[in-house]
Amino acid sequence: MSDQTMIDRENQIYEALRTVLDPEIGLNVVELGLIRDVEVEAEKTNITMILTTPFCPYGPALIEQVRMTAQQTLDVPATVEVGSEMWDPSMMEEGAGGDWGLF
Repeated sequence: MSDQTMIDRENQIYEALRTVLDPEIGLNVVELGLIRDVEVEAEKTNITMILTTPFCPYGPALIEQVRMTAQQTLDVPATVEVGSEMWDPSMMEEGAGGDWGLF
């Protein structure tokens, strides 16, 4: 698989993950900065994500939605690893926190 193909497929994943919303906050996982890494390989996709809080009640559902969305987008198995990095609002995409008065 060429480097450009891998980049295109990674971009497809990011765009698809914009449909996965955090139900408490109402923003998607990409806007929130929860997707920390996407590795696309020919036969699988590996995603590293974090949660807004360590004990997020929606964490398991969000993780599964991210996995299923990635898997359906590229039609290859996807895994999601939860990173140990602590989330803070500065990780959000520019302008995403405007409604909260954060930026």
